[in-house]
Amino acid sequence: MSWLDIGAVEDIPRRGARLVKTLYGCVAVFRTGDDQVFAIDDRCPHKGGPLSEGIVHGHAVTCPLHNMVISLDSGLAQGADVGAVVTYPVRVEAGRILLDARRLLRGTAA
Repeated sequence: MSWLDIGAVEDIPRRGARLVKTLYGCVAVFRTGDDQVFAIDDRCPHKGGPLSEGIVHGHAVTCPLHNMVISLDSGLAQGADVGAVVTYPVRVEAGRILLDARRLLRGTAA
C-alpha cells in the first residue's frame, strides 16, 4: 500500500474527528477514547450528514443530522436503520496517522 501522512494523532482529540479533503470527496478520520484511529466516508448514508461533526462513542459515530449510528470498524449502520459508508485502511506510526492513498487514487472516496 501507499500511505499518506495526514497528521499527528494528538491533533485529533479523544472521541473527536478531523476532515481530510481529497479530489474524490471527504474522509472523516476519528480517534476513539481508547486511542484507536479509523477513517470512513464523511457522508452519512441516510441524509448525507457530515459524520466528522458527529458524536464519537465507543467505536461508533452518531450522525449530527438524524442520529444514525455508524460503526467505525465496518462502516455499517447500527440499529433499525440500514446503510453503510466506505471504510479506509489507516495506521499509526511514530504518532503519525497514515491513510491508504491507493484507495483514494482509485476514486473510491466519498
